[in-house]
Amino acid sequence: MELTRLSLPLSHQRFLSPPIPHSPSSSSSFFKNSHRRCRRSYCFASSNPDTLLATGTNRKKKKEDDTGGDLKSWMHENGLPPCKVVLKEKASHDDTHKPIHYVAASEDLQVGDVAFSVPNSLVVTLERVLGNETIAELLTTNKLSELACLALYLMYEKKQGKKSFWYPFIRELDRQRGRGQLAVESPLLWSESELTYLTGSPTKADVLQRAEGIKKEYNELDTVWFMAGSLFQQYPYDIPTEAFPYEIFKQAFVAVQSCVVHLQKVSLARRFALVPLGPPLLAYCSNCKAMLAAVDDAVELVVDRPYKAGDPIVVWCGPQPNSKLLINYGFVDEDNSYDRLVVEAALNTEDPQYQDKRMVAQRNGKLSIQVFHVRVGNEREAVADMLPYLRLGYVSDPSEMQSVISSQGPVCPASPCMERAVLDQLADYFKTRLAGYPTTLAEDESMLTEGNLNPKKRVATQLVRMEKKMLHACLQATIDFIYQLPDHSVSPCPAPYAPSLR
Repeated sequence: MELTRLSLPLSHQRFLSPPIPHSPSSSSSFFKNSHRRCRRSYCFASSNPDTLLATGTNRKKKKEDDTGGDLKSWMHENGLPPCKVVLKEKASHDDTHKPIHYVAASEDLQVGDVAFSVPNSLVVTLERVLGNETIAELLTTNKLSELACLALYLMYEKKQGKKSFWYPFIRELDRQRGRGQLAVESPLLWSESELTYLTGSPTKADVLQRAEGIKKEYNELDTVWFMAGSLFQQYPYDIPTEAFPYEIFKQAFVAVQSCVVHLQKVSLARRFALVPLGPPLLAYCSNCKAMLAAVDDAVELVVDRPYKAGDPIVVWCGPQPNSKLLINYGFVDEDNSYDRLVVEAALNTEDPQYQDKRMVAQRNGKLSIQVFHVRVGNEREAVADMLPYLRLGYVSDPSEMQSVISSQGPVCPASPCMERAVLDQLADYFKTRLAGYPTTLAEDESMLTEGNLNPKKRVATQLVRMEKKMLHACLQATIDFIYQLPDHSVSPCPAPYAPSLR
């Protein structure tokens, strides 16, 4: 969990330092005067990304702390049984960042082998953090997400420095900086100018919406602190919003988001877990089926493919489109069979027959505002799935509407001119979306051949290029349908209450 990624003023950097001892009677003055106390001692935080290392650490000790085996050694000392993996190192895309560690096979592995089994005592869950399963369920149902609670806990633990049991794990998360394997930071941490790389993509709006949600959760942190008995007892004078500025919390939240594991068949208080040796030390892969699983008193990984000694181990990240992979983990997968676009259609509420059309749509499993998923490789099928809904919106004659109501199934009577109007609207929609990008598909292809392309711009360009490919495929499918009309030169019918597309 990297808490110093952004360049912060000294008044914010002070919260990264170990806590200054204080008594109950001095708690208020501690927060009031902490800037004056810390300013001289912790200026090093702006230049050293690993804020848990003491300033007086000698080079030899620091080198030992930076070795890849340190985390694994700590785990073995605390109950990790013998396993079939080793920590290795690869260079970062940015020379200013430390190399990234990753989990690799220590010996040849076959399908079905258990690569490692991490005991629950080394796994961070809400059950451990909040000390009470009922409280955990209450908070995550009514106040905060699991990610926010886990981030808050690790932020408190980081303030303890080497006194924290989780120090080796937190230091490893600091090193990874939420990047994952050769990826970049989540767009949630990009600057405003860097977010322009996503212009035209719905992902940009998703990033801004997610950031607003994180801000709302930050404003609820004090409630969690008071309600969670274990946190209150461990850190009685460190009120969250006073101890951690919002930017620091957002960085911690994003770092936890990049490595949290969603366990199956466990209680709600254990379903989200931080697992040493898990992500981001494990690489995500869309076509992999191996997942970390809760088994008895441990979390284990059974591999789904053979590995040679030294090969990096990969796990499945679930059926996520590339937009989610980028926001959650900072990468996109060009071979992602789960990639998709969203097209939202809505019946016109000003249509005099809106209520009848709404009833017909519901009868056929659709809503008055319907989301259609365009899956990569299935663009033609997605367009065909939209047509009955759009035809319904174009029905204007009351007698035709009565015929639709009395008929069975999603088929609406469609004259050639109505069908042309529906297809023209779809074609215009896809053209408009493509025009919203500042670059063309050909320009994206050319840009990605540049060897020195900024890593964030590269991953953003990969995303928008794949979006454009799907939009072009949808547009081509729509044009094909137009040319299949009996007379594709027919003029479209007027549509005063045509459905909207977003």
